Amino acid sequence: MKWFGLAFLLLSAWLGGTGAIAAEDDAGPLAIAETELEAGGLSGLFLDAGPGAPVVLIVPGSGPTDRDGNNPLGVNANTYKHLAEQLAAQGVSTVRVDKRGMFASAGAGDPNSVTVESYAADYRLWVRVTRAATGAPCVFLLGHSEGALMVSAVAIGQSDVCGLLLVSGAGRAFGDVLRAQLEANPANAPLLEQALAAIRELEAGQPADRKHFHPALAWLFDPSLEGFLISVMAADPVELARAAAVPTLVIHGTTDLQTTSADARALAEATGGKLAIIEGVNHVLKEAPSDPALNLASYAKPDLPIAQPVIDAIVNFVRE
Repeated sequence: MKWFGLAFLLLSAWLGGTGAIAAEDDAGPLAIAETELEAGGLSGLFLDAGPGAPVVLIVPGSGPTDRDGNNPLGVNANTYKHLAEQLAAQGVSTVRVDKRGMFASAGAGDPNSVTVESYAADYRLWVRVTRAATGAPCVFLLGHSEGALMVSAVAIGQSDVCGLLLVSGAGRAFGDVLRAQLEANPANAPLLEQALAAIRELEAGQPADRKHFHPALAWLFDPSLEGFLISVMAADPVELARAAAVPTLVIHGTTDLQTTSADARALAEATGGKLAIIEGVNHVLKEAPSDPALNLASYAKPDLPIAQPVIDAIVNFVRE
C-alpha cells in the first residue's frame, strides 16, 4: 500500500532475530527476551514479560506501517516498539507484526491485494501462533488507528480473544472520515467535487471514474488500492466492534489530529466498554500540544516514549 498509512496526515497539508532489551522496573534493569515469530510467511516480534503474563497482539494502523510503528511516508515515532517495551516493563507480553507483503513479511503476498477480511484472517492466525508460543488461553488484541477496525473484525465469533483495545480508532465509516478531512482543508476546493464523487463510487462498490481526474487525486485513489478501499468503506467500525462482543477498552488522546473524541465515545457506547480519554496525547500516543505543526513534529521523534497514562490504562485493563 503506497499511501494509505498517511492518508489522514497528508490530507491535512494536501496541496499545501532473538535479542534482549533493557527495561526498567522498580528493582532496576530487567532483561526481556525479544523473539522472532513466524505465521504462514508473516513475521512478528514477541516480547516476553514472563510466565503467566497477559499477552497483547499489536495490530498496526493503515498502509506501509511496520511492526515498530514507523512508515516510509514520514512517520518515525517507534510507537509500537515503545508500546511493547513499556508494557513489558510492567509485566505485559506483546507480539507486534508486519503486514502481509511488507517489511519482514514481504514474502507473504501482495500488499495491495488485501481486504478487511484477509487482514482479519492473518490476525486470527497470529492469535493461534501467539497462544502456541506463550501458552496463554487467550490473547488481547490492540488495534491502533485503522488497526482498531481490523481487531474488531478479528474478534467476531472467536473464543480465544480476551478483549479489545481500540486505540486512536475511528468511530465512523472510512468514507465519512475521508470526506470530513477533505472538506476541512480549504485548499482542497479545486478538486473536492471529483474527490467526493470518487468516494461515493467506491462506497457503492464501484471503481472510481478517473476521467479528467485532478493530478493530486491520483495517489489518493490509486487503482491498485481500489479493492482494499471498497472493502474498508463497506465496513462500519461501530457495528464490527459491537459484533465482537468482548470486553473492550477505547483509548483516545485529546490532541489526536486524525480521530475525535466523538469517534471514541461511539466505539465505547457500541461495545459497552471502558473509555479512557487522555489529555495532551496525540494519534501516535505521545504527549503533544494541539498546534498541528508541533503535534506532527512528534511523529518524527523515535526516542519520545508513549505517554504513561496510555500504558497505565492498558495495563489496568488487561490485568482485570
